[in-house]
Amino acid sequence: MFTASSLSLYSGRLSASLSTPLRALRPLAAAALTIALTVPAALAQGMTNINFTLDWRIEGPSAPFLMALERGYFEEEGLRVSIDSGNGSAGAVTRVATGAYDMGFADFNALVEHVAANPDDSLQAVYMVYNSIPAAVFAAKSSGIETPADLVGKTLGSPVFDGGRKAWPSFAAANGLEVDAVSWESVDPAIRETLMAQGRLDGITGFYFTSLLNLEARGMDMDDVTVMLYADFGVPLYGNAIIASNGMMRDNPDAVAAFNRAFNRALVETIEDPATAITYVKQRDGLIDEELELRRLNLALESVVITDDTRRDGLGSVTMERLETAIDEAVSSFGLSMTPVAAELFNMDMLPERASREVPAL
Repeated sequence: MFTASSLSLYSGRLSASLSTPLRALRPLAAAALTIALTVPAALAQGMTNINFTLDWRIEGPSAPFLMALERGYFEEEGLRVSIDSGNGSAGAVTRVATGAYDMGFADFNALVEHVAANPDDSLQAVYMVYNSIPAAVFAAKSSGIETPADLVGKTLGSPVFDGGRKAWPSFAAANGLEVDAVSWESVDPAIRETLMAQGRLDGITGFYFTSLLNLEARGMDMDDVTVMLYADFGVPLYGNAIIASNGMMRDNPDAVAAFNRAFNRALVETIEDPATAITYVKQRDGLIDEELELRRLNLALESVVITDDTRRDGLGSVTMERLETAIDEAVSSFGLSMTPVAAELFNMDMLPERASREVPAL
């Protein structure tokens, strides 16, 4: 028969027998916890942080950047990338030039303008995403405009910073027009297409894949719209490029090349399957019209990404001969005081190997 004292003694022995193996496990548990905490930290220490700015808000053409992020392509290259929307190419260039962002996406001509004004700045383009400038003239056929010659004496509207407006001298020269052949009305980008749809402007300049869809959304009959894409009318300017800061190019060029590899991989897959690519834009901004942004993405791919040049030379590339011509055109159109050196403005060494930049056969 158990007495109170014998029960107490038994309980103590049982507790001791159970606690002994538990005490033995404590060092193992502590070691496991230490490993769990230190391994990710060690891995994180090997990652390179890149803050990246887009040129504009999150839209269809942002798809390859967001795909590379969400599918882990940047991470596989040892990069921890953050992507922010922008407020224009000039702003994106400034963000990168000041070091607020490591890399960005901006109009190459805005880069030319910046370096011409800041010749000691070694900011560089490293991947030409848009092989031609996306600018276009949009005009109402009801205004009697179907060719460049019909623009004489007409009024075009755009913001003063619009790429098409700034490059107008190149368009005019390529089509036998005087620079002052048209009058300009400065308008806010939010109402540019609305004013044309209301008949208050003869035409506008804007990005092809933005203004076209905006005019349609404003109720314009597309059969009544004349579209003159600058690239189709003799303007040799390049479009948007991935750019890198002085610090990145000086201190971590391998990370810049790694970023390009990840982006290029996503761009190829975006061309192959735009519908899937656009889901990453929707994932980032749930308020977008997915069908509309898919159309915008396809227009961008068809007009400025997949070109005769990229089919020949591969995605992201430039030719030095055309680059020099394009820089000269930008300097002339923008009235810049000096001409940046082409080889210093675009770094070919950052491009992925040629085989990986092949335009997919569709």
